[in-house]
Amino acid sequence: KRLIPSFNRILVEKIIPPSKTNSGILLPEKTPKLNSGKVVAVGPGARDRDGKHIPVNLKEGDTVLLPEYGGTEVKLGEKELVLCF
Repeated sequence: KRLIPSFNRILVEKIIPPSKTNSGILLPEKTPKLNSGKVVAVGPGARDRDGKHIPVNLKEGDTVLLPEYGGTEVKLGEKELVLCF
């Protein structure tokens, strides 16, 4: 299955922080979590009032910060993705 965003939207997969370090030390759940994600798909861009194409500056594979309450959560298979502007 594939989901292709339209206009200037991007599809982001959240990065889940590790629960323990490489040496096996368990990290507490109270550590501040950074809402970041990896761009999975990018829309073609939008058009301005004159009809000129405005491309999106991101590409697939970029790491971005996500707003805490922004975006639309989408579940595709077992993956939880976020659709943002």
